[in-house]
Amino acid sequence: MKRLNITLPEELYQEIESIPNKSRLIAEALREKLEREKKKRLVELLIEGYKATKEEERKLNEEWGKITLEGWS
Repeated sequence: MKRLNITLPEELYQEIESIPNKSRLIAEALREKLEREKKKRLVELLIEGYKATKEEERKLNEEWGKITLEGWS
């Protein structure tokens, strides 16, 4: 465990003032926020990857479509 000295806006502190274990609350909130950020970044990377391979996938699908339909017309 590491000890931190943090500063909060007064109105935010007022909301958590009565909570007995503020450290646990803050740790859980940070974990949740960091997890959301990781997922958001992963989605962004997946979208970039799909966009980058979109044209290649289209060409492959066209080629496979021609091969698959050979002899059916």
